[in-house]
Amino acid sequence: MNDYDFSGVKTIAFYDESGQVSGDNPMQLSDIQIDRVDDALTYALKQKGFQIVADASQSDMLLSWHLVTQFKTDVQTYNSPGMYGPYYGYNRYSMYNCWSCMPGGTEVVTRNYTDGTFIVDMIDPGMKQSVWRGTIHSRIKDKDQLKNQEVVNAAAVRIFAAFPPGMAAAQ
Repeated sequence: MNDYDFSGVKTIAFYDESGQVSGDNPMQLSDIQIDRVDDALTYALKQKGFQIVADASQSDMLLSWHLVTQFKTDVQTYNSPGMYGPYYGYNRYSMYNCWSCMPGGTEVVTRNYTDGTFIVDMIDPGMKQSVWRGTIHSRIKDKDQLKNQEVVNAAAVRIFAAFPPGMAAAQ
């Protein structure tokens, strides 16, 4: 909703169904990893002047996040040149030849990876619908990336860079 008025939003609570992981290659996140993401989102919102409350009935807005993962394969092809540079000249039969003009080979490199999209929805509790969505997209090397709180905090700050829309920060 582009015309939603965020000026009255001061308190935010986490939606009960927040923290889901889906897709064709879902990662199973531990409770500790889910808490790290929640802590990072709390950190980013507090930097913008919002208060996080535990009771959803006392909040102006609900926050829901989920991670969608997809298994992908990256295939790249490289042409390899011949082993030696060509030498052109006449042979003993006065014929023009190319020595060491061996054809090169083709190398195919495949890399499997997990593609992830982190989605945050801000939900108006009265209307029961999302009024803002932020997303970031990245390759996930492994789920141990969620062990580094600074990396998770930076992602949360990045996802909330444009929240609330049209305002520098809620004060």
